Amino acid sequence: MAALAAHLGQTGTLMTGHSHDHHPGMAGPRPAEAPERAQRSGHSVNGTYVLRALHNSLYGHITVALLASWEGMESTQRESERDRLAAERDRLAAELAAERERTALLADASDELLASLNLERCMDVTARLAARHLAEAAVVVVPRSGRGYPVAACGPGGRVDHRVLMSDPAEVEGLADAMRGFPPAPHRWIDPREAPGWITGIVPAPPAAILVIALPGHGVPAGALVLLRRSGPEAFSAGEELTIRLFAGRAGAALSAARLYAEQAAITATLMRELLPPRTHELDGVELAARYRPSGDEDLVGGDFYDVYPAGAEDSEAESLVVLGDVCGKGLEAAVLTGKIRNTFRALLPMADDHRRVLELLNGMLLHGESTRFVTLVLVSARRQGAQVRLRLTSAGHAPPLIVRADGTVETAATRGSLIGVLEEIDSTTAEETLDPGDACLLYTDGITEASGGPLGDEEFGEERLRAELARCGGMPPEALVERVHMLAAEWVGAGGHDDMAVIAITAPGRSRIGVAGGRGRLTI
Repeated sequence: MAALAAHLGQTGTLMTGHSHDHHPGMAGPRPAEAPERAQRSGHSVNGTYVLRALHNSLYGHITVALLASWEGMESTQRESERDRLAAERDRLAAELAAERERTALLADASDELLASLNLERCMDVTARLAARHLAEAAVVVVPRSGRGYPVAACGPGGRVDHRVLMSDPAEVEGLADAMRGFPPAPHRWIDPREAPGWITGIVPAPPAAILVIALPGHGVPAGALVLLRRSGPEAFSAGEELTIRLFAGRAGAALSAARLYAEQAAITATLMRELLPPRTHELDGVELAARYRPSGDEDLVGGDFYDVYPAGAEDSEAESLVVLGDVCGKGLEAAVLTGKIRNTFRALLPMADDHRRVLELLNGMLLHGESTRFVTLVLVSARRQGAQVRLRLTSAGHAPPLIVRADGTVETAATRGSLIGVLEEIDSTTAEETLDPGDACLLYTDGITEASGGPLGDEEFGEERLRAELARCGGMPPEALVERVHMLAAEWVGAGGHDDMAVIAITAPGRSRIGVAGGRGRLTI
């Protein structure tokens, strides 16, 4: 007990001071005053003071323990908060990296897909980007074109193969729905074991999962995208699904635009074939050459036109018909009217020997049509007669043809007439000309004589300048003659604008004459 009291006395002195310093509300005696107070009050030093020392010592230990526990709890919370913030920072960094990767993919897809309106190239880009960023392999199927469904497949190596699918897409679960386009079909996982070989054959080993995704287009079905995974989960994460939907939207828009463009281009090409000038050829011993240049370098047709209708082989007296015309205006509207006029001439061929009757019927068609444009024409009926060529020429508001003799003499055919498509009654005069061997008859539109250019850039080429140049072209074969006229007009215009230009040369073959056409020599006897 004495040892305990001694110990408590030592610690009690310390703890009492500690308690007094930190807790002033507790009136504990100072260690130096304790014996004296005890003696004055009659209390025993080894009694009450020891108990008080013990009390103060225990209180001090509890306080220290509580403080230490509080400090430890704060440290744990701070460490937990740091861990939480670090985890949140890592999560946000991962989302930012994924977003950057998604944005880069979509930007690349937009740039590459919008770089071309060629359907096959758009399929190529879609399959290649999908195989590189979304899965290990990809297949793009677009709606039927011709015999089957165009397909582009890209495997792990990055090479894209194109083929035509002849089988029904319905054999693949979800593919037929995706091909319909509207309403948008949800993507669908299919069993790789049930997939056909044209899908699974693009990967070296059987795929672990196959996903079919619709490609939405601009109001029309754009096709479907099939993704193949060789390993990994059978479902995409939320971020991957978002990327796939955005990619499919961009790819579908590009594919539908390319498909519509291809359809429009095919329609335009089909219609354009009917508007393009025909190929010229020899007409029963009559040599013929023509040259056409539209006003715009990007145009194929315009307001100037020509047509050639060979005579029937069963009638030795039949004449071949050559038509040269100039529709008022230029561009697409003039080309449309040109097509109508040419179709009308085909219908009127049985009465082509009567130029005036043909022009009257054509005039009626234009007057009762919706177009307010008019046309100028030259009709030439040609027939070989021995060594000569007999011509009947009728002008309807057009510049009369020029006869270029073999000796360089230039004559004007004595024909004239009124415009077609303006007045109810027309007037026309038909002239007859005979071409001896080496002579030529030149038909041209006003795009030649009205070509503006020259030294000052504002002077017309004119008929006089044309006649002077033709005087140097006596005896030329028709190919060389039309080429010469076009070259003169082009040089006169230079880089300036010009109207449609059309030229036809009809010649009577000369003896032992070598002509050059398209770089190839031709001997006509």
